Amino acid sequence: MEEADLNINAESQLAEDQALALAALNRSSKTSTGGRANIFLTGSAGSGKSHIIKEWRMKSASDEIPVLASTGAAAVLVGGRTFHSFFGLGILEGGIEATFERAIKDRRLAKRLKEVHTLLIDEISMISGQAFEAADRISRRILGQNQAFGGLRIVAVGDFSQLPPVARGGEARDWCFSTDSWRDCEFQVIELRINHRVKDSEFLQVLEKVRQGQISTEVKDFLNQRLDASQRLFKEADRDLSEAPRLFPRRDQVDQFNQESLAALPGTLKKYQSIFMTGAAPEAQRKSASSLEALRRNIPIKEELELKIACRVLFVQNDPQKRWVNGTRGKVKEMKDDTIIVEKEGGRTVKVERVNFSLLDADGEVIAGILGFPLVLAYAVTIHKSQGMTLSSIFTDLRRLWEPGQAYVALSRLRSAEGLFLAGWEQRSILVDPEVLRFYNRQA
Repeated sequence: MEEADLNINAESQLAEDQALALAALNRSSKTSTGGRANIFLTGSAGSGKSHIIKEWRMKSASDEIPVLASTGAAAVLVGGRTFHSFFGLGILEGGIEATFERAIKDRRLAKRLKEVHTLLIDEISMISGQAFEAADRISRRILGQNQAFGGLRIVAVGDFSQLPPVARGGEARDWCFSTDSWRDCEFQVIELRINHRVKDSEFLQVLEKVRQGQISTEVKDFLNQRLDASQRLFKEADRDLSEAPRLFPRRDQVDQFNQESLAALPGTLKKYQSIFMTGAAPEAQRKSASSLEALRRNIPIKEELELKIACRVLFVQNDPQKRWVNGTRGKVKEMKDDTIIVEKEGGRTVKVERVNFSLLDADGEVIAGILGFPLVLAYAVTIHKSQGMTLSSIFTDLRRLWEPGQAYVALSRLRSAEGLFLAGWEQRSILVDPEVLRFYNRQA
């Protein structure tokens, strides 16, 4: 979920559209089939979707609401489980029919479904239509109700204008909103329209046009102006642009740039080894090797964190004490064995200790965990991993992008236009799937 810089006062009052969204989530309104209304909470980057969901879950009088994430990495970050594991989908091996037959015989899946009444699906844009329909069909069969998801209440959160489900070579995007299962959910659509990250109205207009894939004169002028300004700054020998993290489309580019930047910094290198742990559940003990391997693929931190004094770091966790959020940047001031002192942007220093990132199984039991510092080097990050972050500046190249929403995700991380430094851009990189445009036009 994204973490916006929210415009709220000391009493944590919600913005008007957020208050309306919270009321809708709490409302016991009924659908035509008799259950509580399913909700699709959407809105542009920075509209505070994560914040309102957090408020709802904290203040809800209901039983625990499972959080289902689109990917393992997202699940580890939000302390949830994956959509595929919860519904017993695996990798849909053998196709929908084979997956369905396996799932309906799974007693633990049946127990999970019968014990909950509401499911929260995070980053819904990355759930494929095939997986969404399979989960719906399985739920109906196991719960014995011919209603969407067997009558379970579904709260889906996300923005289809951002990162899409994975498409296999040449295939069209398999959006879940195009399925009969989505239509059967009869979602009440709640769109948050107030941006709490960006205050510049002109920049907001540009972002909205990029979100819709519109290469207007306004967008062209804006990107060309930022490109010209960046090129001028590059020629100023006294200007240090290294403070702006690079946003690259590929992980290998990120790793290489981070390591080169750290190596160029004077000082002694200190290494922090993360500590892996298996869960207490018997199933975890039996599958410890595979669990640890899955965790390695999905953790947001490095197994071995390498730092130097004055190196730039990025927080990859929302701190429960609210000292930092996902995307907060700073510089290392002091390194001890068990703590790292970081000076955040703005000058405040914080003491950072190791935290636990856990991988949950389908039943919500911890099967593996890693104890490590919630920090990575801040010189570069992938566009994909930047989703959910709020950044004061970025340096990026909007050429040769290939995925719908990539350019929008990169640009919408920023608080202001002045923080954008461009190496280049091209029209074909500003992509949006026409199906997404048609979907949102139908909601208007």
